[in-house]
This record gives sequence, C-alpha cells and structure tokens, in this order.
Amino acid sequence: MRLILSFAALFLSIIFVQLGSGTLSPLDALSGRVMGFSAREIGLLGSAHFLGFIGGCIATPAIMARVGHSRAFAAFAATGAISALLHPLFETATAWAILRIATGATVAGAYTVIESWLQAKATNQNRGRVSSVYRLVDLTASLGAQVMIAGLEPASYVSYNIIACLLCLSLLPLVMTTAKPPPSPTTPKLRVLKAIRLSPMAAAGVVTVGLSTSSFRMVGPLYGDVNGLVPSQIGLFLAAAVLGGAMAQPVMGYFSDKYDRRKLLIVVSVLALAACAFFVTRPEVQSFNELLTASFLFGACSFPLYSVSAAHANDYAEPDFVVELNASLVLMYGLGAVVSPLVASELIGRYGPSAMFAYIGAAHAGLMIFGLWRMTRRPASDRKTPHTYRPRTSIVLERLLRRRGR
Repeated sequence: MRLILSFAALFLSIIFVQLGSGTLSPLDALSGRVMGFSAREIGLLGSAHFLGFIGGCIATPAIMARVGHSRAFAAFAATGAISALLHPLFETATAWAILRIATGATVAGAYTVIESWLQAKATNQNRGRVSSVYRLVDLTASLGAQVMIAGLEPASYVSYNIIACLLCLSLLPLVMTTAKPPPSPTTPKLRVLKAIRLSPMAAAGVVTVGLSTSSFRMVGPLYGDVNGLVPSQIGLFLAAAVLGGAMAQPVMGYFSDKYDRRKLLIVVSVLALAACAFFVTRPEVQSFNELLTASFLFGACSFPLYSVSAAHANDYAEPDFVVELNASLVLMYGLGAVVSPLVASELIGRYGPSAMFAYIGAAHAGLMIFGLWRMTRRPASDRKTPHTYRPRTSIVLERLLRRRGR
C-alpha cells in the first residue's frame, strides 16, 4: 500500500490519459460513420494517430530536457484536450486526421514523461513491484476506455467534452504533487537496421503486432458498425480483446521462459490465424456471445506477441544495446501501425467487414512462415532473458524495466 501511495500521482495521471485517449479512437470511428466518412477516411484517422505517436516518442525526451517533466506533461495533456474539443468544430476527415496526429503525440509524450519519472523514482528493491502495478493500472484503464464507448453518443460535442475533461484531469495529480521531478532522460539512439540484423524474427513479430492490433483497435469499431452492432456492443467487442490480451500475458510469459520463443511465436500465430478465420467465415454476426468469445481469443493470441518478440530479441542483445534495441522495436511497431489502419479500412470498403480479419490473418500467416524459415537459419539462443510484459507506450520504457547494473 505504501508503494502504491508513493506513486499514486503518476498512476492517476496515466489512468486519465488512457481513459481519454483510449476512448477517442473508437469514438472517432463511430462518429465518422455518423458523419458520412468513407471507410478509407476512418482508417486515415487511425494511421494519423500512430504517425503522431512516433513523432511524440522521438521528440519528448528533448522537450523534457528543455522544460522539465511537469511542464512537458502539462503541454501534452493540454494539446490532447484542445484536440478533442476541436473535433466538433471541424467536421472533415482531413481536419480530424491532423487533430489525431496531435493526440497521438499526446499519448506518446504523456507516457514518456510518466515512465521516465517512474524509472527515476523506482529502486532495485521495488522496481519489479512498480512495473507490475503500472501494468495493472495501464491495462485496467485501457479496458475501461473501451467500455466507456457504451455511454458516449457518436458525433456529439458532449462526448468529446468528456474526453477533454479526462485529459485535463490527468494534469491535476502530476502538477500538484510535491515530489521533485527527476533529471530528464536522454533520447535512446534508434538503430533499426542493427535491431533487425540482431533478430529478424523479433523484428517481424513486432511489425506483425503493429499490423494486427492497430487495425483491430482503430478500425474494429467500423467492423462492428458495419455488422450492425450498437455502440455498447462495440465497446464490449473491443474490451473483450483487451481482456484476452491481459489474461494471456502470464501464460505467454510462462511458455516464453520455458520453450524456444520462435516456436511460441509460430504456435500463437496459428491460433491468431484460427481466430481470424472465424470472423472471415462468419461475415454476418450470428451470435454476439460468439463474437465476444472470438474477440477474446484474438486478443489473447495477438496482443501478447509484442512482449514475446521483444524477449526473443533481448536474448541476443549485449547489455549496452538493450535500451536502444527496445526503443527501435517500439519504432518498428509504430511503423507497422501507421500503415495498417488505412489498409484495413480500404479492404473493408472494397470487400466488406470480414476483409479486415483476412488481412490480419495474412499478417500472422506471414509471421508463421517466416518463423519456420528462421528456425532453419540458426539454432535457438543459449541465453534466455526473463520474459517481461512490455506495453508499446514509449521508447524509454526499458529503463523502468531494467535493474541497475544488470
């Protein structure tokens, strides 16, 4: 309890950020449908979010170095709130895409500030507990953000006002805390080509996660709406996948530490492909309970793949490259996530809602085939780093997860 209280301001701030930003994405998709946006335009909003996310990840450490943690967080939260409030004033897809770039940068900036602050305050004695509580807080807030869709009316100023209020609330715990902000972190070098050469399988894994999960979270509301789901059902549909991913993390961690991680990536890709096959072969929603079950299984297979891929890459990394490696993995995930919502929405527009899951299934099939080929190229690593849950939130997260001197 004492540990939770000492980090309460940071955890509360991230809860409000997640509730606000996590609700905005599905709300935009549903609002776009009400306002007559095309499937391609709705996908553009998701791609714009991740474009802003990449920019925010890269720029935030330099911003913190210039103005400090508290001011940087305040600037990002204010930018996100303003962006939400401007949505009802500029009802065009192009304007919303620009606003979503701003909110994507807000998410990356806020998480970078929080995670660098947590990293500086944590010690070797409590670092594991801090990261565990942080994981629980983040996942719970993410789940809550999907459920909130049920109570928000699409294309309503009130709905966007609520999101803006949540982002403003994220300011209060952090700016009112009496704790002294830590020194600003340096920006890790992004050595993408070195990371790919170090572990091509891990690189393929994180890109696949970017292709699949970004499509589901950003374009999934469009899938639900085309299939006749009401907002409350869409919220539960999205939440089921998040819950599945959260509950599968410990199981994935166990198998990841016990078996060849390449085999695990292949097996889980097969399971994700099977979940996608359900959506493809059942284009019309027959049973909402069946849809929730399939969504849960899809999330359980797809969402944890990032942590398994990162653990596989870390098996081959020298200690002085670990931070830069994991920063590069986040960037590769973001690049896949930028492209995917636009592609998925275009496929839905041309071939119907099940085409999104055909596309996601193809990505997992590609990872499975690539994994089988990679197993013929070199043996499994003799070294195994402990599996750790890694949210794709910022390029400085690895510093929180690592123990000093490790």
